[in-house]
Amino acid sequence: MVVSVEPTAPAPSPAPGRHRAERAPRGYRRARTLAGALGITVLGAVLPGVGYIWSRRRLGWAVLVLFLGGLAVAGYYAGDLSRAVDLAFDPARLQALRFLLGALLAMWLFVVATTYLMVRPIGMAWLEKSLGVVVVVLLCVLGSIPAVQAMRIANSQRDLVATVFDNEQTATAPTNVTKADPWAGKDRVNVLLLGGDGGVGRTGIRTDSVILLSMDTRTGRAVTFSLPRNMMNAQFPEDSPLHEVFPDGYRSTDPDADAGFWMLNAIYGQVPTMYPGILGTSENEGADAIKQAVSGSLGVDVDYYMLINLLGFQQLVDAIGGVTVNINEPIAINGNTDAGIPPTGYLDPGPDQHLDGFHALWYSRGRWGSDDYERMLRQRCMVNAIVDAADPLNVLRRYQDLAAAGKEILRTDVPRDLMPAFVDLALKVKGKKMRSIAFVNSDKFFSGDPDYDWMRSVVAKALGPRAPRADRDDPGNAVETADACGYHPES
Repeated sequence: MVVSVEPTAPAPSPAPGRHRAERAPRGYRRARTLAGALGITVLGAVLPGVGYIWSRRRLGWAVLVLFLGGLAVAGYYAGDLSRAVDLAFDPARLQALRFLLGALLAMWLFVVATTYLMVRPIGMAWLEKSLGVVVVVLLCVLGSIPAVQAMRIANSQRDLVATVFDNEQTATAPTNVTKADPWAGKDRVNVLLLGGDGGVGRTGIRTDSVILLSMDTRTGRAVTFSLPRNMMNAQFPEDSPLHEVFPDGYRSTDPDADAGFWMLNAIYGQVPTMYPGILGTSENEGADAIKQAVSGSLGVDVDYYMLINLLGFQQLVDAIGGVTVNINEPIAINGNTDAGIPPTGYLDPGPDQHLDGFHALWYSRGRWGSDDYERMLRQRCMVNAIVDAADPLNVLRRYQDLAAAGKEILRTDVPRDLMPAFVDLALKVKGKKMRSIAFVNSDKFFSGDPDYDWMRSVVAKALGPRAPRADRDDPGNAVETADACGYHPES
């Protein structure tokens, strides 16, 4: 029997401007238009795996679950400050984070590229193909920026932690602290802020800025005590080996000795030279010596120190985008009163003056035509201005510059494990008004021969439960930093 077969009519062509939706083996599918393919690719970039799922690839579910798991881990750290800071001060975990981010970025780029290849229409014209490739490449570049920036921040932070918070061996820091009890049950933690005139590794550095920052570990209420750089006869605690050498204070028995070597600002450089190893094993004997000098002079324990190289201070200020202060009278730039060298310029008076690093440095250290009290007051105001400028968003935006500056100008004996507790405490301090006390020459205080019993009583009173406010002429009481640093040119 003969069977006749009718010829099959050809399928109609797709409408102009549209592409045939090709169905690959096993039911895979593609978009009908370039716009649709790009839309699915963008969605797959925002939610990796969704593009795979749309194209009916089961692998998409695994990719999506992996992505959501990564978000959960990120939320775990971001949702708890202590965990986030703990990660930020662990060099090994920061290094692992860098590699993990790199691997995730590579996976994300692969998913985005393959999503587009899976869903793009078949039979596109050359111009459409080129446009699609350009859009996907641009999407990959823009989407990579956050991950690349995060890797750079992690690397900067790792270098900063390894350089500055390297668990410096010290003879004077508390030994009974733990992560669970970072303050060893104490109500206050005292940190000595030192401003030096040279590199942080130099033993001959002079600490021209000496400020003790005392913080209530529960409330964050803080008091600063500023000591003049030329203060004589600094005292040492009775249980210190330095007290045996200097029972009457840091002074020379030679009446013809250069007084400059026996001021407070000389202790950092001179004691390690005269009595190396006297306090025990230490990587910074100068810091240990001046910590004990401030402790004995003020009658409080000095737990830790932070040394800032003033020659690199302007890098720090520039890294946070500058600071804002009030200037009540012209402040000299350069100049040496003793040598008769005039200033090369002045900072003009005015409220809310925004200073870059160079001008902030001279705001803090300018001496021409002013006394030590004025300089100490400006330094206290600068501390407050830096705290105000260092808001989290500003720090994050400028973090790499800030970390690079910090690596060059900071040195401290604060243990790395205690940094989460210190960051938490710093946020409490930032939310409070800071009180400040400066010891300046008056009828109660003379830097050439201080009454240390009176100074200790002032400190005890300031740290008591009801420390009163005071005016500028009485350094025995606490002064609100906001008031002392306000704009009052008539005073």
